[in-house]
Amino acid sequence: MSNLHIKNGRVIDPANGVDAVQDLYIVDGKVAALGTAPEGFGAARTIDATGLVVAPGLVDLAARLREPGYEYKATLESEMQAALHGGVTSLVCPPDTDPVLDEPGLVEMLKHRARSRNGAHVHPLGALTMGLKGEALTEMAELTDAGCIGFAQAEMPVTDTNVLLRALQYAKTFGYTVWLRPQDAYIGKGGVAHSGPLASRLGLSGVPVMAETIALHTIFELVRSTGARVHLCRLSSGAGLELVRAAKAEGLPVTCDVGAHHVHLTDADINFFDPNARVTPPFRTQRDRDAIRAALADGTVDAICSDHTPVDDDEKLLPFAEASPGATGLELLLSLALKWGETLSHNGGNGNDHLFKVLQRVTSDPARVAGLDAGHLRVGAAADVVLFDPADRWLVEASALASQGKHTPFLGYEMPGKVRATIVAGRVAYERKAA
Repeated sequence: MSNLHIKNGRVIDPANGVDAVQDLYIVDGKVAALGTAPEGFGAARTIDATGLVVAPGLVDLAARLREPGYEYKATLESEMQAALHGGVTSLVCPPDTDPVLDEPGLVEMLKHRARSRNGAHVHPLGALTMGLKGEALTEMAELTDAGCIGFAQAEMPVTDTNVLLRALQYAKTFGYTVWLRPQDAYIGKGGVAHSGPLASRLGLSGVPVMAETIALHTIFELVRSTGARVHLCRLSSGAGLELVRAAKAEGLPVTCDVGAHHVHLTDADINFFDPNARVTPPFRTQRDRDAIRAALADGTVDAICSDHTPVDDDEKLLPFAEASPGATGLELLLSLALKWGETLSHNGGNGNDHLFKVLQRVTSDPARVAGLDAGHLRVGAAADVVLFDPADRWLVEASALASQGKHTPFLGYEMPGKVRATIVAGRVAYERKAA
């Protein structure tokens, strides 16, 4: 593996409090030094990062790769490329594949196929219950041995609260984390938009905020009883975030994330029934969107994830209520995080002033949530690095996306920040030449 010298870049490493223009030295796939070259260092290649930010590779807590079972929507090949184009070097994939990730052999096969692609590091979540049916618990110990970093139900609810209680008791005993998206199984079932005046006017069935808050109350009671660690996936409402804020203040072992698109869009962005804006959970009001931004800023929300869900034309180009929910997001995660940074700066500041906090929410914080040794540039760590130009702007077009999923509500938007290079374990896995 060749030695790499990245010079003159603005190195931002939130995990270690680093934000300075300095050089980065990589030897044998690991970070060898910051600032001064290690003794005897000889570079096989030097990258001039003048004007670029050099940061840890992004860690994404929710990216569906669609394999196995949904290769017509996307393949490991296409989505790994999308990750690299977006500067994502570690990603967590939910268990709702076909077949479901409820057997060790399936997890091992997925990890093997991902490794053979030489792309981002893939960390699967195992199914919490067999077939995600919410009935029998999976063999969590065996799935952990196979490479699962936690257990989830994806979008499938556990309707029997006693099953969820047993799952959390078991997870607590062995130190596992359970990942849950708070959504009541019955309230708002079949809904496609946020319950409110807009959905009523458009004649769309609604998902009320209380579908999220009722589920949160239940989860928090179970966490109080068991002490199990729970990660709450893709919160969507201000009321829900208030409950998380209170639970954290109480000392409950909970963390949470939000989808990158929820940081910016509201139910008004459905416009004239745009199926690209059909996502789960649905976009909520401007007040909810502002609450998400505030919770990100104060640390109530631990991480921004891409919630990458590639959907093919046959399932997306339909009337709004019939379209499959989901949007492509791996290549937009960095830009949407930077865009949030710009909103922090709207009162006269500069987007660059907030780069440290923005990068924290997509590198070190999600790595901490997932229990991964990633998202930092500590000497001796695997050299997973992204180089990007925060001043470079790009237009979101279907033809510009490497993902097989071309559907996103941000088509036609201009975005800040373009990835110039992505380095995985010291290897330049993706590089874009300056225009």
